[in-house]
Amino acid sequence: MPVSPRRATLATVAASAGVSVATVSKVLNGRSDVAPATRSLVQSLLQQHDYVAPSPRRTEATGVATIEVQFDTDLTAYSAEIIQGAVEAGAEVGIGVVISIRRDRERTSGWVRDLISAGRRALIAVTSELTSSQLTALSRAHLPLVVIDPLNLPRVRVTSIGSTNFAGGFAATQHLLSLGHRRIAYLGGPATAACNQARLHGYRAAMEAEGVPVSPAYVQTGHFHYHDGVVTGAAVLDLARAPTAIFAGNDEMALGVMEAARARGLRIPEDLSIVGFDDTQLAPMASPPLTTVRQPLREMGGVALRTALRLAAGEKIDSHHVELATELIVRGSTAPASPASSALAP
Repeated sequence: MPVSPRRATLATVAASAGVSVATVSKVLNGRSDVAPATRSLVQSLLQQHDYVAPSPRRTEATGVATIEVQFDTDLTAYSAEIIQGAVEAGAEVGIGVVISIRRDRERTSGWVRDLISAGRRALIAVTSELTSSQLTALSRAHLPLVVIDPLNLPRVRVTSIGSTNFAGGFAATQHLLSLGHRRIAYLGGPATAACNQARLHGYRAAMEAEGVPVSPAYVQTGHFHYHDGVVTGAAVLDLARAPTAIFAGNDEMALGVMEAARARGLRIPEDLSIVGFDDTQLAPMASPPLTTVRQPLREMGGVALRTALRLAAGEKIDSHHVELATELIVRGSTAPASPASSALAP
């Protein structure tokens, strides 16, 4: 009976490349601390050797190790981008990704036991509110946790992935100010959400830097949902001195604001300029296409998954909070303010 050729190992590839096994492992796991030339060489040799990653740690319950990406609410365009990034990163290293929605936020020990029995190696929670008891239960079970865009951070040491929300809020508002707008409103998500607070602070900083006062009526909070954009948009557009521009806390809210504006016979961007946040698939499909602040959502999902794997492997991570850069994407929903409105502050 012929003997099958030996499968290439990390040591085989490392020897061919003249690097350490740890370096090859870093390339496989998508680590950034590898020189581009070395990364290219290792990736080429992995293909030449037909390297196949060993199966992840198995469990009796599922047969294969998985990482769970968990949401507290219904999935949205924002969720889809996060999921895409996590699934693609998981596929690169042969790790299964399970998507779930946890509506019972009060469960603690039973919830963690379910995760362990299902063979989860780590948990990625997206825009979730986590209590101290839930964090304690995860820690006692030695189940690593990574949070994306946390709504609250009960503990400083929670590992989280986000974006430069303050800088994004500043850029969005500065863009509207550069177009001559002075009556600019901010319509955001939950008042206590860390990402919302950072975007609001960026808005206020830009207004203050330009010497433009902010009317209390121009700042509204709700949830990052389309309906909240309609409601808060209606609230500010019905003011005696309505804003000429609105910075919405996310793309869904921005589309809700658009609907509120249309219901009042306002043209976008002739009568009202609107900026969103996220740059989901909704933004370019809006009418007109939405100017928005791009969060690298797919990259955030990928970074979260790779970080969770490192924690599960017992590796030390460089930082417990990672912020990826945002970018203003200008489309058709913003335009210069009319001369009359630009001269009037709130």
